[in-house]
Amino acid sequence: MWTGNREFNEIYEKYKNLVLQAAYIYSGDYREAEDITQDTFLKLYMGYGEMRKDNIPSWLYTTAKNAALNFKKKQEREILDCDRDEDAKAVDEPSTESAEEEFLRYTLELENSELHRRIIADMRKYNQRWYDAMILVFYMELPQAKAAEMMGIRVQVLHAMLHRMRNWLRKKYGVEYEEMNRER
Repeated sequence: MWTGNREFNEIYEKYKNLVLQAAYIYSGDYREAEDITQDTFLKLYMGYGEMRKDNIPSWLYTTAKNAALNFKKKQEREILDCDRDEDAKAVDEPSTESAEEEFLRYTLELENSELHRRIIADMRKYNQRWYDAMILVFYMELPQAKAAEMMGIRVQVLHAMLHRMRNWLRKKYGVEYEEMNRER
């Protein structure tokens, strides 16, 4: 983003990845995160003259986070509306899955989801740089060269970091993780 305001351009370059990451983490949708990032910086640009410069990083993060959470709530409401329509249509079609199979599948999905949340939270506490690398490479699906550049490290350092992260995961969650992947 290039405007006539050099100071604003520097802020954009410095914080665009933070805003995108926050938007993606809270929305779960990369395209929506890009839109949220654009909207967040547009709001900043429009109110830049009245804003205290020392509050900008926290304002950017909070604005992106709130926009992403609002998107998620809206999406959940839309999904519920769609589910009602599908439920009405599904009455005519017999289910191929028994209630017990459906319950077991749902329970397994919840357990897997909880394990993923726990792994990510523990990793964030244990090593923030591993967490950042994981978000950029595996969740945002950025090429490793781009992720390394964004983190300010060489690609070889990123590779070593990801390798150590995987070893830590195997050591700490090996049994649980293997069971989870075996059941899929």
